[in-house]
Amino acid sequence: MTGQPGTQQAGGELSGEDAKLVVLARATRLRAHTPTAGPAAAEGAAVRDEDGRTYTGATVEYARGDLSLSALRVAVAAAVSSGARGFEAAVVVTDAPGLADDDVAAFGAFGTGLPVHRADPSGAVVETRTS
Repeated sequence: MTGQPGTQQAGGELSGEDAKLVVLARATRLRAHTPTAGPAAAEGAAVRDEDGRTYTGATVEYARGDLSLSALRVAVAAAVSSGARGFEAAVVVTDAPGLADDDVAAFGAFGTGLPVHRADPSGAVVETRTS
């Protein structure tokens, strides 16, 4: 969240590869499953592994909390289950005012100093944190 170590306000231009992650995360957000929390809780995420492959994930919400996952965790799980062992960057598209610390930490389990961009639903990056 803003003000924490490893957090910057947006202001710089994204690389072309990170801009692609924004497009993928926006599209994936439309597939979020948030029946209780509603559409405002929907998130989409996209991650890029060290080989340049991309993976996406959307929020999964169920009454059983152990089956609920954030979009970033879904994307990381998809990447790891496909063989990725390291990442370059991530994007989360959300209405939330910040990224959950636990989600950034889950991404950071695969490397430190990796950028995690938070974009609003229009695709504008409003915050960048590092793992």
